[in-house]
Amino acid sequence: MSIARSDVERIVRDVLMKQVGGGAVAKPAEKPNPLVVNISARHCHLTQEHVEILFGKGHQLTVKKWLYQEGYFAAEETVAIVGPRRRMLPEVRVLGPCRGDSQVELAFTDSISLGLDLPVRISGDIKGTPGGLLVGPKGSIQLQFGMIRAMRHVHMGPADLAWFGVKGGDEMHLRIESPGCTTVLENVLVRGGDDKIRLEVHLDTDEGNAVNLEKATKVDLIKPAACGCKH
Repeated sequence: MSIARSDVERIVRDVLMKQVGGGAVAKPAEKPNPLVVNISARHCHLTQEHVEILFGKGHQLTVKKWLYQEGYFAAEETVAIVGPRRRMLPEVRVLGPCRGDSQVELAFTDSISLGLDLPVRISGDIKGTPGGLLVGPKGSIQLQFGMIRAMRHVHMGPADLAWFGVKGGDEMHLRIESPGCTTVLENVLVRGGDDKIRLEVHLDTDEGNAVNLEKATKVDLIKPAACGCKH
């Protein structure tokens, strides 16, 4: 009686899992998920309290479009961001669901437009960052901090972490092949998550335009030691 290749691979994975005590995730026989690279345009996250100040008491964010990561969405609501000397970015999209802290994520050219020197931070790391004025149809909020340039990063679930041999907090390289514009972006931060997380790289608008992402023919994530790049 012959045994299918898939059954053999499953048995081998089970044996490996037992040998490492069941706590580690063995590298899958095949790449578990396709790599998706998306541009994360300027946007903001709001607390429910700030939503009600900007859009009215009891207001709930309305889904405009579901994002690639399960449970997250671009809302119908937008706000204006006002920087020093009253420079403004109108209609900055709000993303949901609500968070514990409000923050604004912009690209480098956005920060120049506002007259701000924004630090590159991972989402949620907003301590000591500049603030700004958010204006909605029903009110306004003066953020004391929370405005950043979002660090490029990749979301990975357990199977993806095992496949690439990385952990949350590591950094990778992203190689993008585009017509006349093949580029390697370094310092792509790994953000590990649970089984619901989909393999996805987030670049800001400036980065996406610089590598001609819209016309990319191939994208690859590479561990730095295997990249061959000079440091």
